Amino acid sequence: MALFRNPAVAISKQLSRQSSLSSVAALSRVQGRVLPLAGRAFSDKNSTQTFDYNKKNEGKSSNIVWSEGLISNDERVALTGQRGATLWITGLSGSGKSTIACALEHRLLKNGVNTYRLDGDNIRFGLCKDLGFTAKDREENIRRIGEVAKLMTDSGCITITAFISPYQRDRDLARKLHENSGLKFLEVLMDVPLAVAEQRDPKGLYKKARAGLIKGFTGNDDPYELPEKPELVIPTHEHDVDESVDIIMKTLTDHGVFKKSN
Repeated sequence: MALFRNPAVAISKQLSRQSSLSSVAALSRVQGRVLPLAGRAFSDKNSTQTFDYNKKNEGKSSNIVWSEGLISNDERVALTGQRGATLWITGLSGSGKSTIACALEHRLLKNGVNTYRLDGDNIRFGLCKDLGFTAKDREENIRRIGEVAKLMTDSGCITITAFISPYQRDRDLARKLHENSGLKFLEVLMDVPLAVAEQRDPKGLYKKARAGLIKGFTGNDDPYELPEKPELVIPTHEHDVDESVDIIMKTLTDHGVFKKSN
């Protein structure tokens, strides 16, 4: 499998070819495109800053304006040599999400790919430490991860998320966030029978849930809604970790995210 182009070399070559242009013009003409200025205004204090006053704010914050970059996603790919994507790995506890996500991250990094893994438990140590496991908190947890994954993917990173994310509407929201920004989103289901996941029980959570020590546990007294149209389904009770990673790598290749050597 071929390594992605070195981003530093790509940027250096691009800028040297356009050294006669101003920094704004150079970046806005990477592919012969002139940056559209409709609905935007240059700041008096910073001539390289643009604002998009037409972008709708759906949150509670007031007096905010979207700061628009000077290059498109396609231009970023041309400069760095890598296109981002989010692999949204979902499934029951014990289905193999974290194990396969770790192995996949390792495989991609060894192949020179900029990638990062967001793990469900790890996120709750920091970004989502204020959330519990009620339906409302689960929804907010996945909303935050969807937004973070979108930002990382927009930067050109292959973002691997490993979350139970049991509700279809929450996964659909994460997908919509990406698709509305023109970003690749691949939903990957780690599909195992509940009995197999419970037998594995690497954290002892099913045992605690059956004993009544954990309430609202997915697969016990809280439902897991199977994805309606995932890009990939891996029955992890039929494939080992390496085989599962191979399957995902092929999917990345098929979707133009990862490139094989000839």
